[in-house]
Amino acid sequence: MAATRSVMRAVRVFEFGGPEVLKLQSDVLVPVPKENQVLIKVHACGVNPVETYIRSGTYARKPALPYTPGSDVAGVIESVGEQVTAFKKGDRVFTLETLSGGYAEYAVAAANRVFPLPDKLDFKQGAAIGVPYFTAYRALFQKGCAKAGESVLVHGASGGVGLAACQIARACGLKVLGTAGTEEGMNMILRNGAHQAFNHRDPNYTERIKACTGPGGIDIIIEMLSNVNLDADLQLLSRAGRVMVVGCRGRIEINPRDTMSKESSIIGVSLFLATEEERHECATAVLDGIEAGWLKPVVGLEYPLEKVAKAHEDIICSSGARGKMVLLL
Repeated sequence: MAATRSVMRAVRVFEFGGPEVLKLQSDVLVPVPKENQVLIKVHACGVNPVETYIRSGTYARKPALPYTPGSDVAGVIESVGEQVTAFKKGDRVFTLETLSGGYAEYAVAAANRVFPLPDKLDFKQGAAIGVPYFTAYRALFQKGCAKAGESVLVHGASGGVGLAACQIARACGLKVLGTAGTEEGMNMILRNGAHQAFNHRDPNYTERIKACTGPGGIDIIIEMLSNVNLDADLQLLSRAGRVMVVGCRGRIEINPRDTMSKESSIIGVSLFLATEEERHECATAVLDGIEAGWLKPVVGLEYPLEKVAKAHEDIICSSGARGKMVLLL
C-alpha cells in the first residue's frame, strides 16, 4: 500500500490577473525534494514587486499555470534529496529561488540556491535577503562597475532593494545619497548607510541633489521607478555616469541627446539573467556582509498567508516603502 503524501497550505494562481487570483488552498501536496534539492519548512517569505508583474501576466517570464509565487523564503531544512551534503534536517536557511514556490508552508529549492541563515538574523530578516541584496549587488558592481570613492544615488531607497543598495554601497566605500517619500523613510535610509537623504515628493528635490553633488554630478543611479524618474536622472549624472534600471512600471519619453553630452549609460538589471558564476559572486558578498555585521535586512510590513492579496495590492499602491514586505507562516 502506497504511503499517503502530506498536504499543506499554499497560495495557487490558476489564471493571470489582479491580486484576487491569488488563492490560498489547504490541500496542496507537500513537494518531495529530488536529487540536489532540499525541502524547507517555511517560516517567512519575502514579497517582491516582480511577483505582482508575473501574477498579472504582463511580465516577460510567464510560469506555467497553476503555480505558487515566491522565491525568498527563510526557514528550516525538513529533508534533503540525494547528493545533498551541504545541508541537513534542522538547518536554518534562506533562499534566492524556489522551485515549488515560497508562498507555502513547505518549499523545494535547488541546494545551490540555498544558504545558511546565521543565528544573528531571524527568519523575517532571512526572507528579506535573497532578491533584494543579490539585485543590489548586481546593479552596483556586476552591471554598474561601482568603485570606492564614487557617488551613488539610490532612487526609492527605503524599499527592500533600496536599503540593500545603501548598506552595500556604504560598506564598499561609496558616497551614498538616497530618496524616499516620507520622513520616516528618509530617517530609515540614513540609519542604513546613506550619507544624505532627499524627499522625492519635494518638487525641488533634484535641485537639492545637484547642490549637494556640485557640477561633477552623480556617478551611479540605482533606479526603482524609471518610468517616472529616468528623464530627470539623466540630468543628474556625471560624465560617464550610469543609470541602473532596477524597476519600471511603464513607458517614459527621454531625449537620447542627454546621454551623448556626458557619454552616460542606461543599463537594465535583471537578476534572472545572472550566470552561475555571477550568482556565486553575489552570494559570497552577501554572506561576507552578514558575517561582518553591516548586512542587516530591514523588515517592513508583515502579513499572514491569508492576506497575500492585500500584500500584493499594498506593495504596488502604498504611499512609501519602509523595508522588505514579508509573509509569515
